[in-house]
Amino acid sequence: MSSSRDVLQRLVEFDTTSRESNLQLIEFVRDYLASFDVSCDLIYNEQRSKANLFATIGPAHLPGIVLSGHTDVVPVDGQAWTVAPFELTERDGKLFGRGTADMKGYIACVLALVPSLVNASLRLPVHIALSYDEEVGCLGVRSLLAELEQRPVKPMLCIIGEPTELKPVLGHKGKLAMRCDIQGEACHSAYAPLGVNAIEYAAELIGELGRIGSRLKAPEHHDVRFDPPFSTVQTGVISGGKALNIVPADCRFDFEIRALPTDDPRMVAQELQTYADQQLLPRMKAVSEQSEIRFSELSAYPGLATDARSEAAELIAAFCGSREFATVAFGTEGGLFNAAGIPTVVCGPGSMDQGHKPDEFISLDQLNGCDEMLHRMLLSISG
Repeated sequence: MSSSRDVLQRLVEFDTTSRESNLQLIEFVRDYLASFDVSCDLIYNEQRSKANLFATIGPAHLPGIVLSGHTDVVPVDGQAWTVAPFELTERDGKLFGRGTADMKGYIACVLALVPSLVNASLRLPVHIALSYDEEVGCLGVRSLLAELEQRPVKPMLCIIGEPTELKPVLGHKGKLAMRCDIQGEACHSAYAPLGVNAIEYAAELIGELGRIGSRLKAPEHHDVRFDPPFSTVQTGVISGGKALNIVPADCRFDFEIRALPTDDPRMVAQELQTYADQQLLPRMKAVSEQSEIRFSELSAYPGLATDARSEAAELIAAFCGSREFATVAFGTEGGLFNAAGIPTVVCGPGSMDQGHKPDEFISLDQLNGCDEMLHRMLLSISG
């Protein structure tokens, strides 16, 4: 497999939906690297059903460049695909299949570069990092980063290959996803004041979230590099109640905060907790001492804000041939790499406009463009 297209064809054939194991793909990559005498480390999850992969080509005792991508993809359930999602279909200069844009296209380009990396006289090492469970909260990469933190030399740059149409991206928002469980007291709806209506108290909490979100929209909180230019709050899931004639004892809702890198999303969660403790719980417990409002974290990852004057920014500008730095609305593992002390940028082939949709695709032009970007990187670090 000498071309990125050929490698991509193999990668798409592995169903690495987040709920499935990614081991077949990881073992394929391990064996592919071994065919070029490149060894790698596998970092398994607790159940050993999934694994991260980390490989180094070149002088490992020096700071190098990490080429990082996630192996999991989102589900195809309920989507109206016109092609087989786990087969590569070529049509009109486009390659269709789940994960082609997000983000197996980038991984394919990285793997296609391996023979050139092995044969080059590298002044700096190139690391290949593949993770699992990015799509469900950037979960898997955390154990990989924990391993890297134990090593004596940290990389000088990480390139997260999420689809940006090969534009250099230096920032994205962070995310905090939370769950709120309200425990009230059930009774016959004819005697509603004798119960504690969990749905109605959930509605008050959601209303308070809306007021917090409105405050975050104020111009003084804006950062025009982002779209929208402020931190956002939204409730996405809610459930509760058994029947119309029963005051509901239980209600649950999930909400998220998409925060500018300069904002702390946990401040929103803490403000809502304070509102619950001071304004709602006393009223609830006055009717039933068993009443509760519980908050739990579902997932979180930090934002990314790499300085446009940094060495990381200069390097990616040289590799992709552009200084038109941008931000993206979606999150990546970049904030976690950056928090681990590894300067990080986001730049990869394809567009997120095609990601997570039926008939996901990447254009051959974008794939070839990524090959060219990585070869420019190779030339810059070759002796």
